Amino acid sequence: MRNFREYDIWKHAIEIAKEIYLLTEKFPTTEKYGLISQIQRAAVSIGSNIAEGASRASEKEFSHFLQIALGSAFEVETQLIIAQELAYLKPEDIEALTEKLHTLQKQISFLVTKMKP
Repeated sequence: MRNFREYDIWKHAIEIAKEIYLLTEKFPTTEKYGLISQIQRAAVSIGSNIAEGASRASEKEFSHFLQIALGSAFEVETQLIIAQELAYLKPEDIEALTEKLHTLQKQISFLVTKMKP
């Protein structure tokens, strides 16, 4: 069994989730059960799937959960774009976070590729 706490991608995912929670405080309360809930769940899903995958016995299973985590990272990025389009966030609000997401997406993709036979 792998220790998910030792993976840099998991640490980065946790940091992104924290930033998402802080950022969504700027959203209107009407989005509480809409975009706020959706983006927070997707952000939490990244680290959660990395952790769950790390608990699996095979690299194939781990890779599967990493791919789900990657999908969630792209979901968060899309939701940030939607929030910006709705004027809930300014481009400068999400610039650094989007860069972190891109880095994490590349790191997860690299690990998935490295695990393929």
